[in-house]
Amino acid sequence: MPSPTYLTEQDHVQISAAVTQAELQSAGEIVTILADRSDGYTDIALAWAALAALLALSALAIAPDFYIGLYDRLIADWGHQWSPRALFTLAAGIATLKFAAVLLIQFWQPLKFWLIPPPVKTARVHERAIRAFRIGAERRTMGRTGVLIYLSMREHRAEIVADEAIATKVDPEVWGEAMSAMLSHVREGRIAEGMCAAVEKVGAIVAPHFPRADDDINEIPDRLIEV
Repeated sequence: MPSPTYLTEQDHVQISAAVTQAELQSAGEIVTILADRSDGYTDIALAWAALAALLALSALAIAPDFYIGLYDRLIADWGHQWSPRALFTLAAGIATLKFAAVLLIQFWQPLKFWLIPPPVKTARVHERAIRAFRIGAERRTMGRTGVLIYLSMREHRAEIVADEAIATKVDPEVWGEAMSAMLSHVREGRIAEGMCAAVEKVGAIVAPHFPRADDDINEIPDRLIEV
């Protein structure tokens, strides 16, 4: 299934211009990444399906007469005699159907992401942001002053990751200002404006600690990466 498009070409130009302007004020290199999702969460989908199968088996074990009677009424066989093999076959069939049904309905993405526990979303977004930072921004500048702004749409999560030199100068809590500026726009559907606001705030945070030198040239062009 193709990922939805969140930004127009004009949005890309707007964000790149904001990055360029911010980098004129500081030695920091700002990389922005917009992701549709940060993980496929296959393990979570399988876990829910397995839990549904286990609960079905547990219900059968707790009230076997009820479910066996229900099954007999469905097949209109009141005099059916249940052998051990038939009982185990019924249990296996119920567990398999429950597992398959719960797994299949999670192909509907809104339900799938609703079922993912919030701490799992936060952890996966953080992990993906760190990986993206190491690829896209870490050690790209001589002074180790790269900053990544990462927004993951389906999880409704964002991360700001700073390189070593910036991290030693700026308290982690300070990035909350940039995060708030971004998310206030994103919640209302103004993604480009949110990214630009975050870029502006990050630039203002970094500039006092790492002013831009006259000969400072970034190694990669300013751009927004959509994944």
